[in-house]
Amino acid sequence: MKRAASSSIRRLWPNATAIVLFVVFAFPVYWMFATAFKPTGDIIADDPVFFPTDVTFEHFKKAVDADHFWTLVGNSVTVTVLSVLLSLVIALLASFALARMRFKGRRGFIITFMIAQMAPWEVMVIAIYMIVRDGEMLNSLVPLTFFYMVMVLPFTILTLRGYVAAVPKELEESAMVDGCTRTQAFIKVIFPLLAPGLMATSLFGFITAWNEFPMVLILNKDIEAQTLPLWLSSFQTTFGDDWGATMAAASLFAVPILILFVFLQRRAVSGLVAGAVKG
Repeated sequence: MKRAASSSIRRLWPNATAIVLFVVFAFPVYWMFATAFKPTGDIIADDPVFFPTDVTFEHFKKAVDADHFWTLVGNSVTVTVLSVLLSLVIALLASFALARMRFKGRRGFIITFMIAQMAPWEVMVIAIYMIVRDGEMLNSLVPLTFFYMVMVLPFTILTLRGYVAAVPKELEESAMVDGCTRTQAFIKVIFPLLAPGLMATSLFGFITAWNEFPMVLILNKDIEAQTLPLWLSSFQTTFGDDWGATMAAASLFAVPILILFVFLQRRAVSGLVAGAVKG
């Protein structure tokens, strides 16, 4: 009995800690969504209203009806999807080469990608701005797309490399013995087994590109060429912040990421673990 009680107590602490951490991290998200549905009077009341009783969609309507909203939605979707797809295509080829082939400079190549992953992108801001300016590409989505692709590429390559290395070579060799070329063996045998890794890296790339703020602020001054993170700052007035509209806008901005994470979380986690510990 004492041993069972001691075991229960030992399990209680991790569970209690997990619950506390969940509440701490989930409360700001709850408060954002709750504030978006509160009437303005409840938002600015001296006594905070934790559970809105009078639900309103006025703030969401104001956010959706804001100038350039749908243009910025299109811009964000375009640069995010294109940067993720480009990074996946390049990373698939690079990860296969790093995992399956042996060539001079391979280790240095991997170390370079690790350093690139650790280096803060802020050190490149001046150089990137000068390149984009000299190329007359300011206020364009093209530089943003390539910059976001470069941001997520090191992580994508290193993760997929570990996942490719976890696939037994015998499967690929068997396909080649049966008449497949190396390319066909990769497409028919290895590629289907990379789904968890692809989902993990896609989720990381989507979140990174979708949330990026400073670079678009520097490169794209034209409102028509900006993305949704900058749009969130548009609800400031001369009388202060419109917190209801701001929280509604932030909720709309967060919904795509939440939906994507809900659908991909299981495979994404397994992909991250496999890519981290294998190869």
